[in-house]
Amino acid sequence: MIQKPRGTRDFRSDEMEKRRYLEKLMREEAALFGFREIATPIFENTELFTLKSGPNVIDEIYAFTDKGGREIALRPELTAPAMRFFVNELSSEPRPLKMFYFGQCFRYERPQSGRYREFFQFGAEMIGSAGPQSDAEVISLAASIMKHIGLKDYRIRIGHIGVLREMLSSSGASAENIPLILQKLDKKEYEEASQRMEAAGLSKDSISTIIDVTETVGSIDVLEKIKGDAREHLSKVFQILNYYGFDNVEIDLGVVRGLDYYTGLVFEMDAPVLGAEKQICGGGSYSLTELFGGEKTFSTGFGIGFDRTLLALEREGFETPKYEISAYVIPVSDTMKDECYKIAADLRLSNIPTELDLMGRSLSKNFKYASSINAKKAVIVGEKEFAEGCVSIRDMLSGEQKVVKIAEILQEF
Repeated sequence: MIQKPRGTRDFRSDEMEKRRYLEKLMREEAALFGFREIATPIFENTELFTLKSGPNVIDEIYAFTDKGGREIALRPELTAPAMRFFVNELSSEPRPLKMFYFGQCFRYERPQSGRYREFFQFGAEMIGSAGPQSDAEVISLAASIMKHIGLKDYRIRIGHIGVLREMLSSSGASAENIPLILQKLDKKEYEEASQRMEAAGLSKDSISTIIDVTETVGSIDVLEKIKGDAREHLSKVFQILNYYGFDNVEIDLGVVRGLDYYTGLVFEMDAPVLGAEKQICGGGSYSLTELFGGEKTFSTGFGIGFDRTLLALEREGFETPKYEISAYVIPVSDTMKDECYKIAADLRLSNIPTELDLMGRSLSKNFKYASSINAKKAVIVGEKEFAEGCVSIRDMLSGEQKVVKIAEILQEF
């Protein structure tokens, strides 16, 4: 027996219905904010991801040489492909360009709870508009999606990469060392971060102050600990989010998202029900276009971990609408099968979800099967009734049954 590859999943019909329902809700909310869907290839040139994340990313992704000798990678995320698409074909579009996407991504990592080698990501990007109003709009979309899908408990933590970049730079860290330090601060690996800062020439007092800032968490009042443009920017973002009706927001200057292309505001969203691995969304303002051959263009975006978000919903008791079929057509005898095909066709042409007996079951077994697929009504085609231009319709919930003229079947649904 051939098994599925490690780190991948098969989805049953009921699981796919749940996933498609959740996708639908996310798409609806993005459209409500004026974001339009795009799609990019499932594989890209490997260089796209090494330019964005550095050469070490090769160890974390599915990268290979194809039959034409080209270096190709299965996409590990969707921001870089979206920005490559923008540089290739969309840079002349009116600004801001608001787009969203949903798709499969792949990472070569050890599978664990909520983490798979093949996973799914929903995300959005607003390109060409810099400032607190754009950042607030994007955060508001991410939060509105969580509200729309029915997640009860989620928290938004907002920081600003400029605060730590400025502190590191003014304390003596070189531009080359700053990203390496930020990566460790992002992961809360303070001992290794301290070692890197010390190696970069920072004093013990500076190191202590920087780590203290990363532990600054709380309401907008904690911004008193910092000065300058970042403070004003974050204050305005908070003000706009308050206008939008979101108050489950806090400052967390430890939100670093240690990637070099982030330029300003960064944010993460948590679902406490998931415990330690609680992050379900992350994003911020950034500039990638110049890496891919375009003009420097500021953007703000986010990515939602679809699988982990669904897991959080399920732990909160999330339920999708129950699968139902409106009509189940049953021939009482073989001579009535052809008439059942015609009736089923008429129902389907009228957009009434319809199944019919294809197994030659007895009447009692057909009723049992109709119940198992949550059929609302059974259409029973018997010889005597059909000779009089009628069929019997049985309400599968109440068990009530009545004779209806064939010409009036549609009125029963």
